[in-house]
Amino acid sequence: MAIIGVIGGSGLDNPDILLNPHDETVETPYGKPSSALKRGSIGGVEVALLARHGREHTIPPTQVNYRANIVALKAAGCTHIVATTAVGSLREEIGRGDIVIVDQFIDFTKQRKMTFYETFAPHAPVHCAMAEPYDSRLRQLFVSECEALSYRYHKRGTVITIEGPRFSTRAESLIFRQWGADIINMSIATETALANEADIPYAALAMATDYDSWKNDEEPVTWEAVATIFAKNAARITTLLTRIIPKI
Repeated sequence: MAIIGVIGGSGLDNPDILLNPHDETVETPYGKPSSALKRGSIGGVEVALLARHGREHTIPPTQVNYRANIVALKAAGCTHIVATTAVGSLREEIGRGDIVIVDQFIDFTKQRKMTFYETFAPHAPVHCAMAEPYDSRLRQLFVSECEALSYRYHKRGTVITIEGPRFSTRAESLIFRQWGADIINMSIATETALANEADIPYAALAMATDYDSWKNDEEPVTWEAVATIFAKNAARITTLLTRIIPKI
């Protein structure tokens, strides 16, 4: 029986989407996760919801305990993880409010714990395959529901994850475009890698809120602009989650 882990990102730190919600405090070998797990159900399917940055959005991206978050969801019996995230667009065709169903990542972080395997003893060396880091079945469910709801979406996209909490310089933003990144954020690569190491199928719904810093004819990204756009469009993400979860 599926138990779905939901990681709520910026703008969806504490969504009210669960039937009979209750909190469950979790401790892990890696410390405390970002928030208590909110347990409940959607469409008869058990769900454990975790706020990536804390329910009041108090944890900066680099300080998120990604390892504890993934381990907490695994300990809760989660068979799949779906995540939400606000992203900047690095492509003209990805507009504000567009949904991107991520299929690849580029990790440009520098300070994070990116693996559970800090030693290879006493087991054999572990090198997790990462060619296709996002679960194809979950991604196809997202595609099908976006089509059914006539949402403006992109069925694939490469996200580059930067350290934060600062935004990109214009030079960095232009380089990321040259590297082939389509969107940018401060969290997903770390989370994705760890979910894969934990052998939990993972997929991410990204919403474009801004154009990062590369466009000369747009104001550079600000947190206020990100929050405003996500708040205006968050209902579409929650609708997708409530439609998709019963089908997993």
